[in-house]
Amino acid sequence: MEIWINPACSKCRSALSLLDAEGAGYTVRHYLEDPPSAAELAEVLRRLGLEPWDVARLGEPVAAELDMESWPRDEASRERWIAAMAAHPILIQRPIITADDGTAVVARSPEAVRSVLP
Repeated sequence: MEIWINPACSKCRSALSLLDAEGAGYTVRHYLEDPPSAAELAEVLRRLGLEPWDVARLGEPVAAELDMESWPRDEASRERWIAAMAAHPILIQRPIITADDGTAVVARSPEAVRSVLP
């Protein structure tokens, strides 16, 4: 499995600690330094079963600069959201775990992290 993290994020550090405690094998992706492409982000959203606005961090200054709160949340605007998140990965909710079985989860709680463990 792969986990997208920001090392400065306490939820990310907690998720890593839990994975380590459970002996899980995983790869860390520092997504701010190695941002996902729009295609990768679209695939992860498909695996999550979510829309881009569901995982957008709208409290970030760049979201305010882009006025994302006012953007439509519909199929016609989906690519705009994904493009913004690919260009500004700080907008992506974290941590995200992509599991080997094809599932993915926004791992902000211990329960979410455990949900992808075998």
